[in-house]
Amino acid sequence: MPLASLIGRWAMQPFSKALPPLGDTERAALEAGTVGFEGRLFAGRPDFDVLAAMGPNRLDEREQRFLDNEVRELCRMLDDHAIDEAHDLPPEVWRYLREKRFFGMIIPEEFGGLGFGHHAHATVVARIATVNVATAVTVMVPNSLGPAELLLRYGTNVQKAHYLPRLADGRELPCFGLTSPYAGSDAASIPDRGVLVEREIGGRTKRGFLVDFDKRYITLAPVATLVGLAFHAIDESRPEGERELGITCALIPVPQAGMEIGRRHHPMDSAFMNGPIRGRQVFVPMEWIIGGEPQVGQGWRMLMECLAAGRAISLPALGSAMQQTALYVANGYGRIREQFGMPVGRFHAVAGLVAQMSAELYASDAARRFTAAALDKGERPSVASAILKVQLTEAGRRAVNRGMDILGGKGIISGPSNLLGVAYRQAPIAITVEGANILTRALIVFGQGAVRCHPHVLDEMAAVQAGDEKALGKALMAHGRHVALNLWRSLFAAPVLGSPPDDLMHEARLIARMSAKYALTADLAMGLLGGKLKRMELLSARLGDVLAHLYLASACVWRYRVEVAPEMLPFARAAIRLQIDEAGSILRDLYANLPTAGRRVIGALVLRRTAHLAPLRDVQLLELAELLRKEPRIVARLAPDLSEPAAGGLLDLMHAMELGTKLGEGTAALNKVLRRTNSLEEAASSAPDPELALAYLKAADKVIQVDDFEGPPRDAQGRADLRPAAAVAAAAPPGQPAQPPSARPPERTIPPRVPAA
Repeated sequence: MPLASLIGRWAMQPFSKALPPLGDTERAALEAGTVGFEGRLFAGRPDFDVLAAMGPNRLDEREQRFLDNEVRELCRMLDDHAIDEAHDLPPEVWRYLREKRFFGMIIPEEFGGLGFGHHAHATVVARIATVNVATAVTVMVPNSLGPAELLLRYGTNVQKAHYLPRLADGRELPCFGLTSPYAGSDAASIPDRGVLVEREIGGRTKRGFLVDFDKRYITLAPVATLVGLAFHAIDESRPEGERELGITCALIPVPQAGMEIGRRHHPMDSAFMNGPIRGRQVFVPMEWIIGGEPQVGQGWRMLMECLAAGRAISLPALGSAMQQTALYVANGYGRIREQFGMPVGRFHAVAGLVAQMSAELYASDAARRFTAAALDKGERPSVASAILKVQLTEAGRRAVNRGMDILGGKGIISGPSNLLGVAYRQAPIAITVEGANILTRALIVFGQGAVRCHPHVLDEMAAVQAGDEKALGKALMAHGRHVALNLWRSLFAAPVLGSPPDDLMHEARLIARMSAKYALTADLAMGLLGGKLKRMELLSARLGDVLAHLYLASACVWRYRVEVAPEMLPFARAAIRLQIDEAGSILRDLYANLPTAGRRVIGALVLRRTAHLAPLRDVQLLELAELLRKEPRIVARLAPDLSEPAAGGLLDLMHAMELGTKLGEGTAALNKVLRRTNSLEEAASSAPDPELALAYLKAADKVIQVDDFEGPPRDAQGRADLRPAAAVAAAAPPGQPAQPPSARPPERTIPPRVPAA
């Protein structure tokens, strides 16, 4: 008997116990999408020629023109504070979005859409989000996981011909209902049910489903004219045990008998539309099922396949936009605001934060752009999309938090001139939706990656499922060779495959070595813990995090090659160093927490020769911060999607930065005179160009000031009247109504003299 068959016979029983049969929903999730470069990292063999072959992001002429014109014009219509206060977009913005087909970016031109690629789609969302997140969410939802994408991939020709043109030009505004009050992260267990029935409509008998459903957190639901719905389809005429047909996706026009669009939710009080949808005995004929009757029961597979790509686009774009805006704000405010006689950005505590933000942005945006390039080449990397969703939304939150720390009091005063307050409040939204990060990190990245990205595990599972001893033996033998190779590479030397840029050869060696150590560690964890690893979420989350940091580090190598920007080399090196150091730190934590005897010995053996993986030194962080202060083009490269809004603090900062760049080093001398004279005019008169100097000082002062509002009314003695507003109004003299506190700040004028800094 061949050796493979002997090994397979010996291993079949224990493997059958360790690998229970997969359910349909688990199988659909695991099999969704494709495997990209993350698979090479999981195998311990990253090939840098494969990275290079992906090529740069490309925009065609139409996409570039849309970004330069329609997107720029839209951003100049957006006032972040006013939209936030109104809890809605202005009517002219809604109208512009429809007229310019922002809701049809992914719909092909043949159906009246824009037919954009993934990179263009993500760039549009990111540029809008740098000035107003609510508008970006409004644009991204119809172009993300929902009716348009489902129709494109699975709809009937009749459904496509009817709905896609109407979705493209905004006649139909869609939403998609998946989440239920009792099924959030466990979306496959939605309790919503549809029973197969026949109904006579217009003298004809129609087959369809009577559906009861209760959905919540549905973005655009309050304004939707077309509801996408996921429900469990049931055929009660079948024998017991065969009645569950599976999750099914349908389109329901609004209004519809039995369906109620509920009152509005306010996610962190954001202005985008969100709310619940409920239905009782809603008849859904077969022609409303996406794809028609053949697609009944195929909804979960459809959703997982779409999510494999969609999760890499919209929410990562929001996270990137938050990072870009926060970096621009932190760096710019650090140049303008002075304390103790010098710009706050020159203090090491602030400079270190700004530098850290820049290195993280370089890495996260590299991964986002690399994955978009892969998507535009036809890949659908499900594990990479989960990595992006977690890493970029978390990076966005960290960047905004750091920016708020640097802004200090300026950051916590609400009003039109606040620079990051709205983004700070809204950051948790992206963390929570489309697979909450705590779930995605703990269960999906490594749970799915261990099966899809590992070169042999899927073959082993298939052999066990089929009861094929020979196939199992062959897979196990290949798996053994794989482990031995990664053990050798971890202990001695991991070769660099391909030709990374010469400037990053040292960093490429670090990535190759850490990838081998990670691949060996993943195999050890799965071998030692077996099926228990799935339930040990703190360990599986760490394994997923290491893969994520390796993916981001590798994307930095790709980005440096395709951008051809030598001035960005310090940022590329810093970004890779941060990611590799984080990966090493997580692996050390993992070995310290393995519930296995000898874990410390194993960890010390595997992680030998990693002591040099220290984080960036202080001097390196300060060098990055100095480059950011002195080189506006570097900030522009790190934040290329930053757009100009209609009004508000960001526009004020942009104006001040533009004037400051024209003045150059003269700002330091100006501020010194200003501290002595306490007068904008006197300080400006000391400059070679007094007119430019005064314009800068006024613009800078506008950035530094914060908004104030009317307080409670005061009596004749000047004391605040703290009675309820209704009582104050009732007591006001006839013809002289009491003035309530203003909901908007008054116009501010620049005083002739300002306090000393």
